[in-house]
Amino acid sequence: MTIVENLKYEVRTIENAPENSKSTLEASKKAYGFVPNLLGTMANHPALLKNYWEGNANLDANSTLSAKEQQVAYLAASYENNCHYCMAAHTSIGQMHKIDQSILDALRTGTAIPNERLEALSNYVKATTISRGRVSQEDIDAFLAAGFTQDNVLEVITIVSLKVMTNYINFVAQTKVDSAFEPNAWEKLMV
Repeated sequence: MTIVENLKYEVRTIENAPENSKSTLEASKKAYGFVPNLLGTMANHPALLKNYWEGNANLDANSTLSAKEQQVAYLAASYENNCHYCMAAHTSIGQMHKIDQSILDALRTGTAIPNERLEALSNYVKATTISRGRVSQEDIDAFLAAGFTQDNVLEVITIVSLKVMTNYINFVAQTKVDSAFEPNAWEKLMV
């Protein structure tokens, strides 16, 4: 895959962001203790930043999946979209949620997860991502057979849509991984 080189986006700070991005960057600094480079990059387009920030908050408030399952889904979508930044960030967040390292390692290498339910979730997220939402009946049946619900099907769409925003901007902007996530830097192994 060719890396985009002719686009350069400034990683905005609270001080130099467009006015309509400042409050979201302030909220992210309050929530995380720093402004992640992803959000600083998104701040160049206030609508993108606000849609992502509010969409993520809305998902957190209305989730049908556990926090661990959400991280599995974020990693599965980010793996398929080959997002270096989100793979590092969500691996770090997964570790904070005490997800077993063998599960995180499987998600980072694209191998089978040693947990049937989480494997079914990962497979369904990947199918949704790869097919751009045009999943097969077999994909849906396997997901539901693992104990997930019709509401979970809708949540996967929500998660994949959020990852489209972050994964795509990170590719175009080649967002630098924050030092907080550097221990989990990632590059997709091409076999």
